[in-house]
Amino acid sequence: MARIAIGGLHHETNTFAPLKATYQEFSLGGGWPGLQRGQGFYPTFGGMNLPITGAIEVLSGAGHTLLPLVWAAATPSAHVTEDAYERIVGMMLEDLRTVGPIDALYLDLHGAMVTEHLDDGEGELLRRIRAVIGGEISLVTSLDFHANVTPEMIEFADLMIGYRTYPHVDMAATGKAAAEALLGLLRTGRKPIKAFEILPFLIPLPWQCTMAEPARSIFRDLRRAEAETGVILTFTPGFPAADFPYCGAAVFGYGDDAGKTHVAVQALVEIVLKREKDFAGRIYEPDEAVAEALRRPAGKPMVLADTQDNPGAGGTSDTVGLLEALVRGKAEGAALAVMWDPAAAAAAHTAGAGATLTLDLGGRSGAPGQRPFRGTFVVERLGDGRFVGTGPMWGGAQMNLGPMALLRIGGVRVVVASRKVQGADQSIFRHLGVEPAAERILALKSSVHFRADFAPIAQDILVVKAPGAMLADPADFPFRRLRPGIRLNPLGPSFTP
Repeated sequence: MARIAIGGLHHETNTFAPLKATYQEFSLGGGWPGLQRGQGFYPTFGGMNLPITGAIEVLSGAGHTLLPLVWAAATPSAHVTEDAYERIVGMMLEDLRTVGPIDALYLDLHGAMVTEHLDDGEGELLRRIRAVIGGEISLVTSLDFHANVTPEMIEFADLMIGYRTYPHVDMAATGKAAAEALLGLLRTGRKPIKAFEILPFLIPLPWQCTMAEPARSIFRDLRRAEAETGVILTFTPGFPAADFPYCGAAVFGYGDDAGKTHVAVQALVEIVLKREKDFAGRIYEPDEAVAEALRRPAGKPMVLADTQDNPGAGGTSDTVGLLEALVRGKAEGAALAVMWDPAAAAAAHTAGAGATLTLDLGGRSGAPGQRPFRGTFVVERLGDGRFVGTGPMWGGAQMNLGPMALLRIGGVRVVVASRKVQGADQSIFRHLGVEPAAERILALKSSVHFRADFAPIAQDILVVKAPGAMLADPADFPFRRLRPGIRLNPLGPSFTP
């Protein structure tokens, strides 16, 4: 049986966001487990929808000896600090040297990490790992759907497989697929042929959703091409908020035959290019969205996606533009999640359930042009922030959002938490006694992930352009370092340095 080292490192870097990812952020983990090292892997990840979980299931099920290294993740934000990167990567390399000879290595990576001192966090990690294990040991990774794939990542990994769903309901399945591919490399002893192409335009985050066109059809075509050619294919739409030359979408593949592999990758590239104009949709201003939601008949909830303050893409989860519009519009039966404000949550816990208090809510992160919302709120419910996710993406995840409170102002209720997480799982509301399906309006700080759990109960979904760090249109970012000529949005203007 083989000796297989396993580990992982996740961060999605929005280089325009106001807050950086420190070592403490990785220690806490955000919505995912905090930093794990060694044998703690096994009880931590059991039953969770994570690539490392799927990989462990496949590799251990095949009877191999697994050698845990380090796994760490932090909530998306601005750059990973040099201190955090070097400490975590240093641990991983130390453990890799300590475990002794290995036959293979699996890594659960994100693929869109920019640090204070490196443009390509994953490429550098893989380079350093190769310096330890050499070029012959099989090295396979899983990647996030939003990876910004670089030539160095392709060079130093033997094979990489990305998620195929957004919302990411297939994370554990992708870990399984990567592990099965690794077992295939061990059986054959052969390195696969690689083909890789970067696409010439940035794709806005709200329109990458695989529950809608054009991504739904593109991934259907990808699966069909794999079945017909035997080439393992990945399309990563990319994370369009990273100011470095390899930001953007890519297609890559692995096969036994160079000709078939390159043809399959090029064919998928052409499929994506033909659908470029379709990566677009309607975006509402906050007051417009609230008015439209109130105009709709009562019944299923109207969902308003506060896409630009999505903490899953570097947003601070504390801007108040959509909250202000709900209050200004005198919305009734509205609930917003998640407002990140530890001070407000603490004040609510001090005051107690049923109390009325006047406070400044949100707007504390220092995002340019943002200020708190001052209002008088009723404390309807308090929670400790510990509960289990129930939706398709976070089902089984042990959530720990710190002290939480449900605050009401008029007909609007706000879920306040001490830690940042997307409003992407109905359990967040239920922890504080709110049944999402019974609300008239649900305002969610998320871009797409919420659709997995909320689309089935929604009357309609409106994408809202309220203030936040994750701009809905990549062309609005003040880029300085992209590669010349890339289109800043589908069929849009080209970048000139």
